[in-house]
Amino acid sequence: MKTRAIVSLGASVLLLGGALAVGVQGVAVAGSHSQSGDARKAAAEAAKARALLARGKGADAVKHAERAALAAPDSAEFRMLLGQSYLKAGRFGSARDAFGDTLTLDAGNGKAALNLALAQIATGDWAAARGTLSAHADSIPVSDRGLAIALAGDPAAAVDLLASAARADTAGTKTRQNLALSLALAGRWTEARAVAGLDLSPADADKRIVAWGAFARPKAASDQVAALLGVTAVADKGRPAALALKAAAPVDVARAAPAPAEVAAAPDAAPSLDTGVPTVRFAARQEVVQPLAAKPEAALASKTPVRAAPVEDAPRAFASGKFYVQLGAFDTVAVARDAWQRAARRFPTFSGQRPQGVTVKTGAGSFYRLSLGGYARGDAVKLCASYRAAGGRCFVRAGAGDQLATWVKPGAELASR
Repeated sequence: MKTRAIVSLGASVLLLGGALAVGVQGVAVAGSHSQSGDARKAAAEAAKARALLARGKGADAVKHAERAALAAPDSAEFRMLLGQSYLKAGRFGSARDAFGDTLTLDAGNGKAALNLALAQIATGDWAAARGTLSAHADSIPVSDRGLAIALAGDPAAAVDLLASAARADTAGTKTRQNLALSLALAGRWTEARAVAGLDLSPADADKRIVAWGAFARPKAASDQVAALLGVTAVADKGRPAALALKAAAPVDVARAAPAPAEVAAAPDAAPSLDTGVPTVRFAARQEVVQPLAAKPEAALASKTPVRAAPVEDAPRAFASGKFYVQLGAFDTVAVARDAWQRAARRFPTFSGQRPQGVTVKTGAGSFYRLSLGGYARGDAVKLCASYRAAGGRCFVRAGAGDQLATWVKPGAELASR
């Protein structure tokens, strides 16, 4: 095993996913000589693009993929190939546009949705990436979606998703290692090391953790995805206007498919630690939380789903005081709001409570701390204990400038959603 290898997103996101087969069947042909000629030209250009991609020549593949898309503008297959060519060339803005066009033509294409999310991450649009991943959750494998969510700035949600998937009997190496990486991106390095060590020797697990730590601070939004795909990002304003879809109206890709409930983990297809991808640089887009009480090995071994504690287990009324239940610290207010909405849905006792927040600056950067309070110490401790019993993470601390969360309007009633 090559110890330098880093588990990446699954084969479905890589440029040459085996399920992609571009051919004449992907072209709408009405029978005229002109259209038939266009179809043949599109297929020939697509074949050249695929051959160049197989040799790692993304920039050269782009011109052929563009010709294929121009010859058959309504082919989702050729739009997908175009997006993949742009990705391999490091043109993330163009890739974003091409994958968006693919979803306009084929809204159920999970591979296009996953690649679109990567392109959105690379262009710094984390909120759009999270929306894309949520809207297409039913068509993206859980192990891939989890790590993509972590890269999109919400490693806490990624850990929740992947921890559940890792407990399934069908979970494989890729799922566990993506969980380990998401834990690392959440700043939970001890747990990340323990989970990584489930499939690696102690020495290899240590090397992996060191590698993840060494690449924890990218200088640009595109660094993570560029390293993941083994490409160099280039300045890019988006795909040429001549390649834009003519007949279709602009589509909000985050709404192209209905947002489903969480799906169970799917079996990994031939998981392998050696992906052939160069060493990956991952940023520490972390949520700062307390460690889990249980050891990761025990958590993964448990097949019993976590059940919410009865509402009666938590205090019904909270005496006023100066203590707060901290639910996490997040990179942005938007991520904190997403976390609060998940927590309120998961734990009914939070209904009616007003989330608090405060921005803090540390040597690692600026974070937005999400909390509830102020309560008397005893009530804060009971509330946190009840939330932990329901599977949440929290700790109690004294107030530190906490104020009503920025997204809450004063006087508004809060309810779990």
